Amino acid sequence: MSTGPLLSFEFFPPKTPEMEAQLWRAVKCLEPLAPRFVSVTYGAGGSTRERTHATVARLRRETRLEPAAHLTCIGASRAELDAIARDYWQAGIRRLVALRGDPPAGGAYAPHPQGYGRAADLVAGLKRVADFEVSVAAYPEIHPEAESAAADLDALKRKIDQGAARAITQFFFDAATFFRFRDQAWSAGIRVPIVPGILPIGNFAQVKRFAALCGASIPASLAVRFEALGEDRAASTRAAIETAVALCRALRAGGSSAFHFYTLNRADLVTAIAAEIGLGADCAAGA
Repeated sequence: MSTGPLLSFEFFPPKTPEMEAQLWRAVKCLEPLAPRFVSVTYGAGGSTRERTHATVARLRRETRLEPAAHLTCIGASRAELDAIARDYWQAGIRRLVALRGDPPAGGAYAPHPQGYGRAADLVAGLKRVADFEVSVAAYPEIHPEAESAAADLDALKRKIDQGAARAITQFFFDAATFFRFRDQAWSAGIRVPIVPGILPIGNFAQVKRFAALCGASIPASLAVRFEALGEDRAASTRAAIETAVALCRALRAGGSSAFHFYTLNRADLVTAIAAEIGLGADCAAGA
């Protein structure tokens, strides 16, 4: 029996035929790693709803993977979201990721007038529809809109109390950040697994933009290392793998038994990292 960590992967629904081909190359490359589930994101304002549904349905039909569909509070009424959840259940989808959702660029958060107000309300509604296994988000460095760390933990606990099975964290780059948050969550009475979210640094400029949006910090030493590499793609790839492997090893040493990888629909970095930590084989570059 394998003693390695349990894996899960996040994909986003493709917008173009080229992006769709890239996604399915990544899916086929990552499938042999036997993740517990793979999640499919939902765009700001519900903008990718149909593409999310189509991707989840294809994963169910054409792979051995367990898909988990993201749902958000934005852009749909309670009745619409309940109907979507019932359709997923009837299609054999048993896992969902319940999120408040991000507003469109430049806008403020506003739930649908007849919708679920917050992620905790959405979790409760989904659990009323059917006995889904629901995952929710957690923020080791505090949600950017939270009033305080304590308020952020209270929001997470409300989601758990409504029936969420696990929390998946926003990405971070320092294991101590995760351990501190995990201890605080335990002290707040949160007893479900908290799964660290891992973002391989495939493009440092892109990761800096992501970090600014979600409130994740980038250690100065990490920034210096990647900025010094400039346009050297081979060296940047090696650095990305080494950085993620070191983080995963530190997390495992501290007791983490599961990792959730934000793949950005690429398999090469994830499979290389998995191979380094003793899971599976490396994948062809570009997948």
